[in-house]
Amino acid sequence: MTDNFQPWCPRVAVASIVESENRFLLVEETIFGELVINQPAGHLEYGESLVAAAQRETLEETGWEINVTGLVGIYRFNPPQSPGITYHRFCFVGEAVNHIGHQRLDDEIEQVLWLTHADIIQRKSSLRSPLVLRCIEDYQKGYRYPLELIVEPA
Repeated sequence: MTDNFQPWCPRVAVASIVESENRFLLVEETIFGELVINQPAGHLEYGESLVAAAQRETLEETGWEINVTGLVGIYRFNPPQSPGITYHRFCFVGEAVNHIGHQRLDDEIEQVLWLTHADIIQRKSSLRSPLVLRCIEDYQKGYRYPLELIVEPA
């Protein structure tokens, strides 16, 4: 008798909220042929810390090096276009440290944007997921958790 059991496996993603002069660092990217707006975000890689993943994804997608200062929240999302897939999104807040102008951005990135909250609301139908706005609004409510909350082996 063969056991065909396939364990369900959630996907871990990270996202970064970076604010400067009342504007948020976002990207416009092409996903499944559609132009959408998202925070700098992506998947955790094997052996990588969550903070390192947030820093890496922000650099790869925007050309900005950031200093991660806190955790805004942990979110669960089941994308309607991908039945059976669940994402656990760790959303961090960071400070822009250095822009590397010659940084080659990920292929799906069309442009880097700095948008106000009002701009984001106006473009709500273009957001990659409802989590983009939810994370920003949680950040604006002052949600910040210390990075010590995350325990990862060295």
